[in-house]
Amino acid sequence: MEILKIPFEQVPQLAAKDLAYTTANPALRPFYKYDVNLEAFAQVIEDKKKDVTNRAVLVEVLREQYKLFDLNDAVGQNIESLLDENTFTVTTAHQPVLFTGPLFYIYKIISTINLAEQLNKYYPKYHFVPFFVNGGEDHDFEEVNHATVFNKKIEWQSGESGPVGRMKTASLGLVLEELKQVLGESENAQRIYQIVEKAYTTQEFYGLATLHIVNELFKEYGLVALGTNRVPLKQIFMPIMEEELLQSSSQPLVETTQQKLEKLGFSSQAHVREINLFYLREQLRERIVREGDTFKVLNTDYTFTKEQIIQELHEHPEHFSPNVVLRPIYQETILPNLAYIGGGGEISYWLERMSQFAHFGLNFPMLIRRNSALWIDGSSANKMQKLELSAEDLFEETEVLIKNYIAKHSEGELSLAEEKSVLENLFQQIAEKAKSVDPTLEKSVLAEGAKQVKSLEQVESRIVKSEKQRHETALNQIRGLRDKFFPNNGLQERIDNFMPFYLKHGQTFFEVLKDNLDPLDARFVVVLGK
Repeated sequence: MEILKIPFEQVPQLAAKDLAYTTANPALRPFYKYDVNLEAFAQVIEDKKKDVTNRAVLVEVLREQYKLFDLNDAVGQNIESLLDENTFTVTTAHQPVLFTGPLFYIYKIISTINLAEQLNKYYPKYHFVPFFVNGGEDHDFEEVNHATVFNKKIEWQSGESGPVGRMKTASLGLVLEELKQVLGESENAQRIYQIVEKAYTTQEFYGLATLHIVNELFKEYGLVALGTNRVPLKQIFMPIMEEELLQSSSQPLVETTQQKLEKLGFSSQAHVREINLFYLREQLRERIVREGDTFKVLNTDYTFTKEQIIQELHEHPEHFSPNVVLRPIYQETILPNLAYIGGGGEISYWLERMSQFAHFGLNFPMLIRRNSALWIDGSSANKMQKLELSAEDLFEETEVLIKNYIAKHSEGELSLAEEKSVLENLFQQIAEKAKSVDPTLEKSVLAEGAKQVKSLEQVESRIVKSEKQRHETALNQIRGLRDKFFPNNGLQERIDNFMPFYLKHGQTFFEVLKDNLDPLDARFVVVLGK
């Protein structure tokens, strides 16, 4: 395989704020704490040491959770190492998407694993654990209930409501059957299907099943994964949730930062609310709102006085869940974490949080943009070579590629721009002469000129159309390639699941990523098959 790395500036599919952060635009510098490089971690470590992290509770929760999974030595050692004050995490997170969802789910985890390995080599006095936080409390079901495998959208209908992570796996039978048919019977297909099937049939809850899959895929790299809806962890976070309920501290802090970003031309990423907590019960996840002195849970009959809701929080902290605005605060409260590795959208909402972190007395972690990648199979690479298309060319719009191809391979000149210019000048001269005789004639002459130019444009279109027909096979191949690698004109990594690549390459798929994803290298990775 050939590996290319393209500067992010040459990737038009990236959002403006994503590109601004990745390329270190000075306008964003006031909104994050650390420059992204290995040397800066020395300061991050010293700053994080000042935070109070309950390592004993974290490790005990992880020990209990991993009783449900195959705990190998690398993961077990990393869990136990978290008791040591010189051990820190580097973390990524995602909601529990069906079959791991789009490719970037895999990319962000491997980016995190590779960052931990780099840090372990660069700072031998310390130990760094790659960490994955599995969401599932505050995400809508429609965000996580589907995956695209071989261009087929497989969708799960659970028939439940409430937190996604607490939904039962019993309803996953139909999607497992569908997946098996799509994957086929190859050795690699059977291997990956068995991992997914075991997770979805032996774990009672969907959140745990997702952790099971993540563990099976990445345990050899020592990745530690955590589902955060645990009573001991919520107890640690309880003081911040209480302040959020009684004082609504987050809203003014985040909104002020959002206004500053908007003045720079960057839109807000997350909607901040007066109370940024959900209330969770069986089959229930709804926002908490305050009306006067009463706290209500939307779309339910639950109401609380101030005293009652604080009592409920202290007796059942697991009934309270941070939304996207508070989730980073929760994560950094319970983990000895130094860096968050995420996609452009995630980095964008973290950029709105630094003053919020300062208010709650927490260190703001280094923000690192995960790697992005494009996989081009060998057959497609051969087509590209015949069409004289480079990997960089593919990032252009389809019509631009077609226009460039026609211009390059046409035997004659297709543009009538010179002729149109001559015609426009001619009618301008005629209009001047007519105006000298009768000023009212100028408009009609110019209108006739515009009409003639329009006719010339139609001739030009027919010439181009005829030339396109001559190259119809090649142009259809260009369209096919562009649609394959940029579905809906977006990035492959945001649509396609990893399983088709695993079926073709097996463990080599993960090995290639492991060898070539470096989250400290702000370039887009292209894998070209042969």
